[in-house]
Amino acid sequence: MTEEILLDVEERMEHAVDALRRDLASVRTGRASTSLVEHLPVDVYGSKMQLIQLANLAAPEAQLITITPYDRSSMDAIMRAIQSSELGIMPQSDGRVIRLPIPSLTEQRRKELVRQVHAKTEEGRVSVRNARRHGNDELKKAMRASEISEDDERRAASDIERLTGDYIGQLDALAQEKERELLEV
Repeated sequence: MTEEILLDVEERMEHAVDALRRDLASVRTGRASTSLVEHLPVDVYGSKMQLIQLANLAAPEAQLITITPYDRSSMDAIMRAIQSSELGIMPQSDGRVIRLPIPSLTEQRRKELVRQVHAKTEEGRVSVRNARRHGNDELKKAMRASEISEDDERRAASDIERLTGDYIGQLDALAQEKERELLEV
């Protein structure tokens, strides 16, 4: 019983780390990367779709991302989605291809992006703590239902605490790496 709870907690914590990894990939660093825009929500065909589902994305140069929509009728919706996003990049279109020139980051913009990284990291920590709380609640329920002993509950709770520390350490390492990348001139 405790093994199942521990596996569930670990899986939830792993999802939190993966989510942060995806979120940090979308924070621009001054170098062109398609991961900046691939998960951008676009309002098209009466629903929201990710940009990667609507267009071919490429980074042919270090400071440029090109977006070639599969369907030209979605061009305006893609342009609106990019303009309304928090990327701070003005798209340029020639009717077939959208170009996103990635300007070099100013010191102020770098600090703003570092604040975004810290906010996203804190969201990840909250997710990990929620997984810990969920696991501890499950252990208490199992103990009250006499499915596990008090010693097993205490042992599993300390394992959950160790997992929490490990996963928060992973989140912090990801954030430090991204911060270093952002502050690099």
